[in-house]
Amino acid sequence: MLVTNCRLADGRLVDLRLVDGVIAEVGRLHAGDEPVVDVGEWLTLPPMAEPHAHLDKALTAELAPNPTGDLQGAIDAWSAASDGGVFGHDEMVGRIGRALDQLVANGVTVVRSHVNVGEHAGLWHLAAAREAVRRHSGVVDVELVALTHSPMVGPEGETNRASLAAAVDAGSDLVGGCPHFEPDGRGSIDAALDIAADLPIDFHCDETLDPTVLTVCDLARAVTERGIEQSVTASHCVSLGMQTPDVQERIAGELAAAGVSVVTLPSTNLFLQGRDHTVATPRGLTAIHALRAAGVIVAAGGDNVQDPFNLIGRFDPLETAALLVLAGHVLPDQAYDMVSNDVRRVLGRPAVRFEVGDPADFVCIDTPSIRTAIAEAPADRLTFQAGRLVASSTSNRTVHR
Repeated sequence: MLVTNCRLADGRLVDLRLVDGVIAEVGRLHAGDEPVVDVGEWLTLPPMAEPHAHLDKALTAELAPNPTGDLQGAIDAWSAASDGGVFGHDEMVGRIGRALDQLVANGVTVVRSHVNVGEHAGLWHLAAAREAVRRHSGVVDVELVALTHSPMVGPEGETNRASLAAAVDAGSDLVGGCPHFEPDGRGSIDAALDIAADLPIDFHCDETLDPTVLTVCDLARAVTERGIEQSVTASHCVSLGMQTPDVQERIAGELAAAGVSVVTLPSTNLFLQGRDHTVATPRGLTAIHALRAAGVIVAAGGDNVQDPFNLIGRFDPLETAALLVLAGHVLPDQAYDMVSNDVRRVLGRPAVRFEVGDPADFVCIDTPSIRTAIAEAPADRLTFQAGRLVASSTSNRTVHR
């Protein structure tokens, strides 16, 4: 395939020849015996990516209404709907499929999603997610994280540990957990790492404004002491943002030395965190700048979307990038990196720089710059994945005077 008239972020107007899923040529090219797509000088950027979704919960805001809008209301709403049989296999497969369609249409080519497993969910959420992913094969790449909750340690955690091991056997791509919910955070980390063996890890860490909760330090030590070589990610890390600058710098250095990546999740954390702080309400983001200064890979994700834990969201990383600019004081170019190539780095995927040999994954947006893309989130987009046009979105707007 030849994709012509691509306006890159540096201003160059180029054509891209795509062969066998990679960029084979870049320049002003002549068409051969191949399909040609003229993108009309639309801004052509590295593809967006979603490092932290909850697809099994997505689009349930009406199915499980949150009566209070806070975290406890979300937990109660989800539990009541689950216990009431509101969710089912086919229903969940359909919802996940709709969520994936929206992600792809918005320019996403790879997704990592956490999926509940354990004492209450068993493995059926994972089975539904795997079916939805199978139906989207060749359109979007999806990694599934087996997310088990507390308890994970002691006799009380036996069922959850067994479910996590069963999820690994059933094909989960990663192992996850929430050590900050445990009395023994390090113990829960070790239990999950034992089960994971050589699978990548992605933990929810310290999703709280309590500065005394720092299981991310336990994770860094565990990774170092055990000599873990596979990818390890710490998501949320909210309490790190509540530390003094010197403590942030020290912990960021520990994470960098251990090779732990961090994913910040502004949308859901802005929604859930800080409700008890009526004055100078914290924003609930991690220490983005200290982490990046230390050399930690920091990406950003959408987290919950239109469910009891976050009532809004569009499955659009440009929305996440806008929140990084507003709430994280990140400049637009860096914010876009944090929802595109930085995510790919966290997920172990090669970056897209529009060089020969790069993956033929990219998004074209009808907008003049990265800043305007983030500011306006235009609906007009083309998504290319593995050298194929996998989604086209257009809009019409008329002002009648």
